[in-house]
Amino acid sequence: MASAVQKITLSSSRDIPLNKLILSQSNVRRVKAGVSIEDLAADIARRGCLLQSLNVRPVLDTDGAETGMFEVPAGGRRFQALQLLVKQKRLTKTAPIPCVVRDPSTEILAEDDSLAENVQRVPLHPLDQFRAFQTLREKGLSDEDIAAAYFVGVNVVKQRLRLAAVSEKLLDIYAEDGMSLEQLMAFTVTTDHARQEQVWDALQRSYGQEPYQIRRMLTEKTVRASDKRVLFIGIDAYENAGGVVMRDLFQQDDGGWLENVALLETLVTDKLKAEAETIAAEGWKWIAVGIEFPYGHDHGLRQLDGVPADLTEEERATRGALRTEYDQLEAQYQDADELPDEVDQRLGEIETAFEAFETRPQIFDPADIARAGVFVSIDHDGQLLVDRGYVRPEDEAPVIEPGQEDDEPSAEPVGTDTVQRAVITIGGQAEPEDDEDDVVKPLPDRLVSELTAYRTLALRDAVANNPHVAMTALLHKLCLDSFQHSAAGNCLEASVRQVFFSIQSADLKDSPSAKAIAERHDAWKVDMPKDEAALWDWLVALDDASRGALLAHCVSFGVNALYEKGDRYGGPGVSVHGVQRRLVQADRLARDVGLDMVDAGWRPTVDNYLGRVTKPRILEAVREAKGEQSAQLIDHLKKADMAKEAERLLDGTGWLPEPLRGSEAMAADTTDADADGDDEALPAFLADDEDGAGEDETDEPAVVAAE
Repeated sequence: MASAVQKITLSSSRDIPLNKLILSQSNVRRVKAGVSIEDLAADIARRGCLLQSLNVRPVLDTDGAETGMFEVPAGGRRFQALQLLVKQKRLTKTAPIPCVVRDPSTEILAEDDSLAENVQRVPLHPLDQFRAFQTLREKGLSDEDIAAAYFVGVNVVKQRLRLAAVSEKLLDIYAEDGMSLEQLMAFTVTTDHARQEQVWDALQRSYGQEPYQIRRMLTEKTVRASDKRVLFIGIDAYENAGGVVMRDLFQQDDGGWLENVALLETLVTDKLKAEAETIAAEGWKWIAVGIEFPYGHDHGLRQLDGVPADLTEEERATRGALRTEYDQLEAQYQDADELPDEVDQRLGEIETAFEAFETRPQIFDPADIARAGVFVSIDHDGQLLVDRGYVRPEDEAPVIEPGQEDDEPSAEPVGTDTVQRAVITIGGQAEPEDDEDDVVKPLPDRLVSELTAYRTLALRDAVANNPHVAMTALLHKLCLDSFQHSAAGNCLEASVRQVFFSIQSADLKDSPSAKAIAERHDAWKVDMPKDEAALWDWLVALDDASRGALLAHCVSFGVNALYEKGDRYGGPGVSVHGVQRRLVQADRLARDVGLDMVDAGWRPTVDNYLGRVTKPRILEAVREAKGEQSAQLIDHLKKADMAKEAERLLDGTGWLPEPLRGSEAMAADTTDADADGDDEALPAFLADDEDGAGEDETDEPAVVAAE
């Protein structure tokens, strides 16, 4: 016969006056952790009850009889919180407290009860807490109410609510430990559930699932709040127009990301148009407007010489006061190893004010304004950039011979209503996506042209800093003209025709070479007379070093190391053979000036190279710079991700694509050229014929980079 299961009897519960309770020394909790006693007391007062009864045992005298007092081995923090409420006069000393009274004869130790109460309870899963906060919010509690109830900051509440708002599919994966909390936090950058799930699915096919990769993928089609377009219109204007700003509540995001790029472009365009309308009222003939203009955009235009506007008496007084303050601060802290932050900030503000005084608006002659124009764009810091006073060749005043003043029509009258309205051209043209096969194809013509534009600028800068090579290059040109009878006309017809780049990257004007050339050009322009007769006398008076430096600077503008697609059929453009000879001579010039494109500041990026070539080209670059193992780490990625990772891997390696590499190999090839010079060696990046075409053509390169 089966034995009966022994039934257990649970300890009874009853209310005991608070003043009959004492804290037991058997409580195992010694280290303070979790919610403070003060916060727990406030929560009990807010609720008006204990969510869990105290576990108590009768206090016995020496004879084993109950004394009427009870000790609290489990629930000591709640007991201390109740005592604090009594001290604050928010609870009476005799208030009944719900307690579970243990039989004093039990074999279970008081320490055992205390330990079990703290160890055996299961902490709440973070997701349950996130969802609980969300439920409270849906039932009418504000973020501030929830923060006050649970003694956390309002930002913590916002973070947990944002976590609860992630796609349910991803929350379920997180609940099953399929992703980390850090990964879940990264998905909160956007509220688009479809995009969140799309990115997570893409990550399953990738080795990299780091939070930074998730954030990057979610924001790749957005615009940073630090972008100059955003600074120009102001993020408030974007939000007021209905634009959405994606924010990262878990790490620094520099203002977030703007999701609606089309809206941003529209707002920028509208504001630029409005600014152009205001400037048009000054009487200019034309206004060209753009977010930014490419390097050399003012080619062929004459810049007017304006007169800086005079300072008002008030401005002079302000400048004098700032100068006095600046001198005093410098004198006060001249011996300090480090300036205090507020002093350093103030000195910066004063320097900015000085710059504003130096860059006064220019005053132009009304007759010049009537035939000149303005470039309106956005500066790097988001400020409006207005460049006034450029005259097109067709708008120049006609030259009137002496005695014909009365016969010729007068110049365009000032103040007429013939001002051309602003022409706004904003936007660019994207390159088509390359094929994703495994063949390493020739570089596209446009990309080679853009890369060689960087090289041409760097080569110009190098020639301008090497008068000896510049003189050699000029003499070489003059000798060819003199001994091969290619020169024509009277007197000396040796000229430098500045070459401008019809194909170029957006950041070409910001390259170190472009900035160095512009600074040097402006420095010479300040001292150079504008009158032709005075210019001759000024040149004669220059010392030899200055004459050499100026000659090198002028000669450098004629450097043309650009690749362009030659005309194979004898058309009006440059021939294929002409392009070949140009590049060979450019390599010779680069060797003599010691040109290194890494030193010149070129770095491979997604925009200028890696995003413009096929995946095999990207892998080839990483393999050359970092080795086969690094290439294998990214060969599974899609092209966009591969290009971004390759940019990171190639940073600091000094790797260059073929059109920008040094010409040591070219020097060896050149020595094998035919004696008549007609078969000069091709640059390395044009030397291989992958298709096998053109084997019988000696005057044309073996292959032309295909689009």
